[in-house]
Amino acid sequence: MILDFLYKTKKRIKDWTINKSHGTNAKIWLAIFSFTEASFFVIPPDIFLLAILINNGAKWIYYSALTTVASVAGALLGYSFGFLFFDWAGELIINAYNLQEQMALVSRMFADNAFWAMFLSAFTPIPFKVFTISAGFFKIDILVFLLASLLGRGMRFFAVGYIVKVFGKQMARYAFRYFNWLTLAVLIIVILVVAL
Repeated sequence: MILDFLYKTKKRIKDWTINKSHGTNAKIWLAIFSFTEASFFVIPPDIFLLAILINNGAKWIYYSALTTVASVAGALLGYSFGFLFFDWAGELIINAYNLQEQMALVSRMFADNAFWAMFLSAFTPIPFKVFTISAGFFKIDILVFLLASLLGRGMRFFAVGYIVKVFGKQMARYAFRYFNWLTLAVLIIVILVVAL
């Protein structure tokens, strides 16, 4: 019964996403998903980006750039939640998603290397909002924050766009289904290249 409910809910979300990605307001929805995911929402924009690119692969640079810019703008909102309003907004978001343990982990990561912590969170399926809010709370240098966010988010969304451009609709559908695993595989490759 619960599995059936979860399956139907997942199917409804997927159908809604695909429907909105083909509508006249697809760009607006993409910007909204990108902006809100970086500060307080749950659904990653990659899913919506992939759905749009399945039928608009030729415009992959445009849509990847739009997703990146909107996401970094949303990251600034998350940063401001942590920096200015943690007691009111940041704590509310952290408690709403039960992210207290992740905050402690993020604190240790920032102490080790704030740039790499932000870059990895921006690039991987790790909840980015935890890092954006935490960066403000821990008063991470804003230039480090912006640079790491822009590079991480840009690499992530342009990778999605490039995959669709090179491999076409079939690969986009495959990536749509297995996005988190693909992101982790790319992250491992990046880490190995940097390490070597």
